[in-house]
Amino acid sequence: MAPTHDALVARSLAAVWHPCTQMKRHEAQPPVAIARAQGPWLYGTDGKRYLDGISSWWVNLFGHSHPHIQAALVDQLGQLDHVMLAGFTHAPVVELSERLAALTGLGHAFYGSDGAAATEIALKMSAHYWRNTGRPAKSRFVGLAGGYHGETVGALAVTDIAIFREAYAPLVRLADTVPSPDARGAGPGETAQDVARRAAAALEAWLQEHHATTAALIVEPLVQCAAGMAMHDPEYLRLARALCNRYEVHLVVDEIAVGFGRTGTMFAYQQAGIRPDFICLSKGLTGGTLPLSAVLTTDAVYAAFYDDDVARGFLHSHSYTGNPLACRAALATLELFEQLDVLKTNKALAQRIDVACAPLTQHPRVQHARHLGMIWAWDVDTTLPDFSRRYHQHAMARGLVLRPIGKTLYAMPPYALDDEAVQSLASGALDALNATLQEES
Repeated sequence: MAPTHDALVARSLAAVWHPCTQMKRHEAQPPVAIARAQGPWLYGTDGKRYLDGISSWWVNLFGHSHPHIQAALVDQLGQLDHVMLAGFTHAPVVELSERLAALTGLGHAFYGSDGAAATEIALKMSAHYWRNTGRPAKSRFVGLAGGYHGETVGALAVTDIAIFREAYAPLVRLADTVPSPDARGAGPGETAQDVARRAAAALEAWLQEHHATTAALIVEPLVQCAAGMAMHDPEYLRLARALCNRYEVHLVVDEIAVGFGRTGTMFAYQQAGIRPDFICLSKGLTGGTLPLSAVLTTDAVYAAFYDDDVARGFLHSHSYTGNPLACRAALATLELFEQLDVLKTNKALAQRIDVACAPLTQHPRVQHARHLGMIWAWDVDTTLPDFSRRYHQHAMARGLVLRPIGKTLYAMPPYALDDEAVQSLASGALDALNATLQEES
């Protein structure tokens, strides 16, 4: 007999350490036990239904339990569940690598299991490349103010969000940061492109002084998600690419959150018409079904490791690197992009969501309303220091999963919302905002 909702929650609190959570808060707000999921909906063991407005931390693309991905996984499970990728290979990893190379213009995919692992892989590859080419002094990194690239020790080094890294400062070799091109920083009469150029000028000044010891610049292209969905003009990427070329610094684009159609193009960097030296992929890569990440790079980087000397190879590994099941889920996800013409259909879906969310966008307490592809964000003018927690509670009470970042409310839903779901998202988000703001007094 299945455990009751309350019993399952109690067992979870006794046995599970939940991520990104002060566990003591669950005394007042217990976690919600989910029994199943279908499309954009999560179904709790308490019988309630919740619209997944943030795609379960930005991973789900086509809705939960998608039959095409499920069928691929069942088929693959009957053939090969896992084999180590050191000394072996298999069809799903080969086919996925070929597909990703065709989509990105980069090759030789190296696999991990999550976004932070992808960041670590790219940083290590970059620094090791310079070592192999006789320039070991180029071993440091630079990122954007407010950047987020994961929470392992290497990834924290290029993450500029204090709450994630302050406790671990003694363990972290901090990278440098340069100003963000966040369009919200525009002064009177300035455009988003002006802000991008100003930030690029700061990057240029920094590289002039530090390029000899800098291996790579890492950026989240177009949207810095954990910084409150800070959006910037593609001009910054174009200028950064030119500067990295001039000063011989790798450009690493972290597409972990913004890849696979989130910004309206398959990958965000494509809107700038550039090619990076490294691209980090994860989250939506498997459509939100299984953990998988990948790093792709240039032939020149790959060639610098190709040698008789084992020490010049890239001796990095994960036990589940290139797992056949995860690779097969990723292949099924890419097939859906073709079968459903996703980038085109998402434009129409985004227009419907825009119209439905107009009352929220026009709310008198909303500032800097912004939208790119399938990402929406609204900064809320509120005196509540715990706005995010309060808002999340009110949204859940309305059957809606939204978790603001600080005082920035955002939505990043799956690409599977029908008219009912669109209306539930828009009306629930607005009602939850009004209910939260009423608590200011």
